[in-house]
Amino acid sequence: MSQKVRVRFAPSPTGPLHIGGLRTALFNYLFAKKHGGDFVLRVEDTDQNRFVDGAEDYIIAALNWSGIPFDEGPGKEGDFGPYRQSERKQLYQAYAQELVEKGKAYYAFDTPEILEHHRKDHESKGKTFIYNWHNRLKLTNSLSLSNEEVRAKIDAGEDYVIRFRSPENEKIVLNDIIRGEIHIDTNVLDDKVLFKSDGMPTYHLANIVDDHLMQITHVIRGEEWLPSLALHTLLYDAFGWEAPAFAHLPLIMKPVGKGKLSKRDGEKGGFPIFPLTWNQSQGYREAGFFPEAVVNFLALLGWNPGTEQEIFTLDELIESFTLERVNKSGARFDPEKNNWYNQQWLQKKSDAELAHLFASELTQKGIATETDYIEKVVSSIKERASFVTDFWELSDYFFQAPSSYNDKAVKKQWKEDTPEIMQQVITFLETLEDFESANIEELVKTWISEQGLSFGKVMPPLRLVIVGDMKGPHLFDIMELIGKNESISRIKTAIDKL
Repeated sequence: MSQKVRVRFAPSPTGPLHIGGLRTALFNYLFAKKHGGDFVLRVEDTDQNRFVDGAEDYIIAALNWSGIPFDEGPGKEGDFGPYRQSERKQLYQAYAQELVEKGKAYYAFDTPEILEHHRKDHESKGKTFIYNWHNRLKLTNSLSLSNEEVRAKIDAGEDYVIRFRSPENEKIVLNDIIRGEIHIDTNVLDDKVLFKSDGMPTYHLANIVDDHLMQITHVIRGEEWLPSLALHTLLYDAFGWEAPAFAHLPLIMKPVGKGKLSKRDGEKGGFPIFPLTWNQSQGYREAGFFPEAVVNFLALLGWNPGTEQEIFTLDELIESFTLERVNKSGARFDPEKNNWYNQQWLQKKSDAELAHLFASELTQKGIATETDYIEKVVSSIKERASFVTDFWELSDYFFQAPSSYNDKAVKKQWKEDTPEIMQQVITFLETLEDFESANIEELVKTWISEQGLSFGKVMPPLRLVIVGDMKGPHLFDIMELIGKNESISRIKTAIDKL
């Protein structure tokens, strides 16, 4: 690649960024970084009717949270701005005009009512109305009217659009990095609208002009844009410009496998489909996911590294990523597997980082405790957690004595002679000077044997009174952490309560 690689992510600010949009941004970012190129954010806000306040800020915040910031875009002006299409609108008319002058486009004056009439008429005959080579000379446009008539209509302020003149009887070969060669018969293409008399371009014209002016070398976008590839390629030809390389990413499918993933699937399945919370819809950040985990699972939705490796840092993804290894078929979204990715990333985090995250939750519960104590607790429970939000349920007994005891465990473990045995345990523990886990374990086990007791009569009830349940890490680790006085106090409370 002699020319510097430049890719763009070009969302419309019509709402929050869907997880599929974030994956498109990610694949663009990985490709750019792999080739030492630029990742550009362009906001396609020409459709002002669908513009949603706050959506652009959301898109930028989502990219930054994910750790895939853009190199150029709104607020990071480079040499190719402005990066909002609404601020570029004075550019497009000249290009639309150029196509008219070259005979590659034409003015069309057909009113919406006339077009609707033709559509209905075709439907009644079981056909589909397409505005193109086979009927354009029968409609009201600059191909069927004289130059004088066209000028008179424009001077009178009549509404018009500029349509692309699709070629007739041509077979074109399109190339897609992921899908290979695609053959198209131009007779099936319609004459798409490129420009409206209100001075606004349609997506197709603005997109091509901007990609050309911003020197975009590779267009990596979702499969839903595949039907536009023929028109976009023809537009490049019409202008006499070199087209970028195209790659169309596979759809992200519902967890059940059929159909495209939607917001409703997330609501029904109880999982997020937005990177950050938007209105009532929870985001991955707020659900407790690490950005590294989200980027990791998104990268493997439709891309295959060709190895068994599943856990990738961003740098490893950049190193391994190629468009040639992106699949053609849709990728099934698996919420359970996404949780697994988060669990893997949680295990990679240092105890200090996890303790810092857990501390804020403890503060909300009114629990103030030393940072190194929280670190020790986190270290003992983290392998059973997928999210930091799991920590409290796994560790509440480290911070407060049990207020109740698991009924099933009580029935099974608390026998007639248990209170007396627990009283003996208290007496024994009071004699211990060194309350370190390995030492308590060794001495308690020796004491059990010397008393002629079975481990089953001592250890399970002891866990029950310390924890309130039959859960948790190594019992003597728990006792060391909560300390001798607290351990004895919990046994006494249980004897009174049970």
